[in-house]
Amino acid sequence: MDFFSSQESLSTVQWGLRAVVAFFFLVIIAKLMGQRSISQLRFLDFVIALLIGNIIAHPLSDEGLGLKGSMITIVVLVILYLGEVFLSLKWGTLRNFFDLAPMPLIENGKINYLNLKKARISIDFLLSELRKEKTEDIQNVVLALWEPGGTISIFLYPQYQPVTHSTLTNPLKPFHIPKPVIKDRKIDYQELQSIGKDEEWLLNQLSLTYKAKVKDVLLATVDKNENLNVFLHK
Repeated sequence: MDFFSSQESLSTVQWGLRAVVAFFFLVIIAKLMGQRSISQLRFLDFVIALLIGNIIAHPLSDEGLGLKGSMITIVVLVILYLGEVFLSLKWGTLRNFFDLAPMPLIENGKINYLNLKKARISIDFLLSELRKEKTEDIQNVVLALWEPGGTISIFLYPQYQPVTHSTLTNPLKPFHIPKPVIKDRKIDYQELQSIGKDEEWLLNQLSLTYKAKVKDVLLATVDKNENLNVFLHK
C-alpha cells in the first residue's frame, strides 16, 4: 500500500495501482453524487466537478503527493455537496441561491436584450440554439427560456410547431404554460399574483377539489382556464 503515501519515486506498478484506485474511487463518488450531477451541470455541480478533478489529478501525476489526503478531501466535499442538495429540497431560499429561476430570452417573438446580457449570451449563440431546434425565425418563437442547467427551452407559436395528428384534427390553441403555484409544500405567491389569484382562492380549490392542504402538495399548477392540477406527496 506504499503507493498511497508520498514517495520520492514510484514504480510502474505503483503508478498503475494509483490510477486503478483513483478510477474506482471516482466511480463510487459519482454514484454517491447522483444522476443530477451527471445529466446537468448547474452552478454547484460545476464547482464540485472542478474541485474534484483538480484534487485527484495532482497525486496521479506527482509521486510526492499522497493519494490518501486527496481521497479524504474529496469525501468531505461530496458530503457538503449532498448536504446542500438535501437542504435545497427543503428550503426554497437556498435552492433559489444555487439554482436561479428560468430567464426569458425571447418573449412573443422579441428578444429580451437585458436578460441576454444578464445571462452573458451572444446573439450568435442564441441563433445557434434556435437552429438546433430547426427554427430560423425569431418571430416564430413565443417563448425561449435560459434554464439553470445552461440550456435554452424553446416554445414556438402553435402555427409553427411540427405537424402532428392532433394538429390536423383539432383547431390550433393559443400557447400557454401552466403556472406552478405550489412547489414542494410551499406557495409561490409571485406566480399566484401573476394569474390574479390569492392564497384564499388556492386553499379553497385545494380543499374542495382535492381534500388536501399545502403540506400535502408536491406540485400544483394552474392552466389557462384557471383549473388547478395537483400532484400530491405519496
